[in-house]
Amino acid sequence: MTRDYSQFLSPFGERKPVARKRSKLEELGWQPFFAQQTSIDDLANTPPVRVAEVHRNGLHVLGDGVDTLIPPGPDATVGDWLLYNRDHPAESQVLHRKSLFKRRAPGTDRRLQFIAANVDTVFIVTSCNQDFNVARLERYVALAFEAEVTPVILLTKADTCVDTSPYLEAASAISHRVIALALNALGAEPQSKLADWCKPGQTIAFLGSSGVGKSTLVNALMEDEAVETGGIREDDAKGRHTTARRQLHFLSNDCAVLDTPGMRELQLTDAQDGIADVFEDISALASQCQFSDCAHDTEPGCAIKGAIECGEIKPDRLARWHKLVAEERFNSASLAERKSDDRALHKTIRAIQKKNRK
Repeated sequence: MTRDYSQFLSPFGERKPVARKRSKLEELGWQPFFAQQTSIDDLANTPPVRVAEVHRNGLHVLGDGVDTLIPPGPDATVGDWLLYNRDHPAESQVLHRKSLFKRRAPGTDRRLQFIAANVDTVFIVTSCNQDFNVARLERYVALAFEAEVTPVILLTKADTCVDTSPYLEAASAISHRVIALALNALGAEPQSKLADWCKPGQTIAFLGSSGVGKSTLVNALMEDEAVETGGIREDDAKGRHTTARRQLHFLSNDCAVLDTPGMRELQLTDAQDGIADVFEDISALASQCQFSDCAHDTEPGCAIKGAIECGEIKPDRLARWHKLVAEERFNSASLAERKSDDRALHKTIRAIQKKNRK
């Protein structure tokens, strides 16, 4: 007897694709990169959870059947994946990250601050007004390149600007590897223009100053008013802080969206490669200088100085590169010194504790 397989086949003789229901973890952004770090026993004993918010009293995590607050312990940030230890939550293990945004903490404290982890695309948001600043955008792009995250520059408030082309040209000139888009955050444009990056299982983040429209963009993607928004001061286009903390939201298509407070200060550290990628034209010329320790000032045979003289590189771009390189070196050295001091202090404390136990 010949079996009839026609019910399993399409009219053209091809098997119909079966839509697989995504698991709860996949809805939260779980990817093979993280699964490869676990085993069947790990998944059974310590289920994966993702950090959705960071509070002073712990981490708000979400997982398959898990929605809880982990007390302080794991050195984690928003977007991190943890193996949740039910018996000892503070000992939950942080999985290796696909990406990490970090900066030197604001103020005089020599401390490293994590911003977000496991982001696939970062939307660097600025406005077509006085907020627009090329030097600031270069910092954000360097941060993204260092984290190996795809950066996209979004120019909001395009509807209030007569001509957006100067802003687009300036933003696009930062790097040929970065796309710049102008859009109206209040309309339907965010969903249509950002659709290519807002796919199931992906994690996107919005970074930028206060008042540029980050929360408005999140609301536009979510099609509701889930995030509080605020206006700007008309005299200087400065925004007001409306987002109080970094938080993950989830779109209906299972794309994770990270909204962040506006950052007035972005001090780069451990970002040497990211800066080199943003200023790859200057970095390439630096390798052609006559002296390996050339300061690109008065030294003979300086390739960068020659490029300035013939108009290949603008002096203000070189000045911004000098500033970022010097800042990054200082911050990296400063943080390394603090780590050394901390290790020495911990060693002393352990020695005292060991002596007291005798």
